[in-house]
Amino acid sequence: MRQGRRVVITGLGLVTPLGVGVEENWAALMAGRSGVRRISRFDPAEFPVQIAGEVPDFDPHRWVGKKDARHMDRFIHFAVAASMLAFEDAGLSTPLPDPERAGTLIGVGLGGLETLEAAAQTLAERGPRRLSPFMIPQLIANLAPGHVSMLLGTQGPNLSSVSACATGAHSVGDAARLIAWGEADLMVAGGAEATITPLGIGGFAAMKALSTRNDAPAAASRPFDRDRDGFVSAEGAGVLVLEEYERARARGARVYAEVAGYGQSSDAHHITQPAPDGRGARAAMRLALEDARLDPSRVQYLNAHGTSTPAGDIAETRAIRAVFGVAAEGLWVSSTKSMLGHMLGAAGAVELAVCALAIARGQVPPTINLDRPDPECDLDYVPHVGREGAISATLSNSFGFGGTNVSVALTAV
Repeated sequence: MRQGRRVVITGLGLVTPLGVGVEENWAALMAGRSGVRRISRFDPAEFPVQIAGEVPDFDPHRWVGKKDARHMDRFIHFAVAASMLAFEDAGLSTPLPDPERAGTLIGVGLGGLETLEAAAQTLAERGPRRLSPFMIPQLIANLAPGHVSMLLGTQGPNLSSVSACATGAHSVGDAARLIAWGEADLMVAGGAEATITPLGIGGFAAMKALSTRNDAPAAASRPFDRDRDGFVSAEGAGVLVLEEYERARARGARVYAEVAGYGQSSDAHHITQPAPDGRGARAAMRLALEDARLDPSRVQYLNAHGTSTPAGDIAETRAIRAVFGVAAEGLWVSSTKSMLGHMLGAAGAVELAVCALAIARGQVPPTINLDRPDPECDLDYVPHVGREGAISATLSNSFGFGGTNVSVALTAV
């Protein structure tokens, strides 16, 4: 980052529709496998949308006891699991040597919908005296980092960001700046989401935002394809361990990549639709590149926001072309949402983990289901099959309702 200390990624934790853990997710992404299926967490028969990206076979008791798990919404389960995995991946253990210099920043787009729905039903059917005293701490966003902080013993900054689908990227970018500016030496940062509920699916379906390709779930998320008809809602969490570079080097940590640049902007245009010319996306990318002191020609891979919505994919393509110019012709761009679905508040953090792995492993996941490219989406989207090649710089885009935009640049160390 332009000002302050260097920040590196030393741990990754992934809980997604493709499975739990880095290796399982990376193998599935590189194989082009979809995690989208018919919804199983409730009966979707009466809903116009009956598909989603659910985390399969998830057992929260691997990370928290049964009593504690009952007092956490599902999004907190995911956040705790991803954080513990990232902490272990970073080679860290408790107690931390300087806990006041370690913090937690984990965001969520919507919070505990599952808990809220159950509480509303209890209130309607059994009255207010039957509401649980744990209802509020079970569903509010900042109890995700709160529980992680208690489990890991981090006594530094402890907060949660909420910025719709840009949440996870905002969390990582803000956490990196806390380290760069000297307010922390280590941050556990990312995003979580658990909105595969009747209210979550019903609400997005009412907006006409979701794909209705119920008969072909694996083919429903198709970014940049002319036949796309909306995004696929998904759940899970992505958490990264960020450290000040000299601290990580002193303890011999394995480093995936450096958080080199962070850019934010607003479209100031519409509550849900992006600015058609991609102006907000352009601004975020340019700010991230400037912060990283990166010329666009030095970026080999861009993980697109790429949600599979008609307007969003075109606006992002226009923005990328405007920022990269002639360098856009040689840029690899892919949308891992084609396989994961849209994990909302978790998406940005998961996609930054993908960028870190692309740098560390010299591999880029594909965009699946790109059978008939939209003529207005004319970049190299790495269709169908992943690629191998030296990757020294990446950019990850995350855009959210309300016009919020984030772009984060990672570089090899």
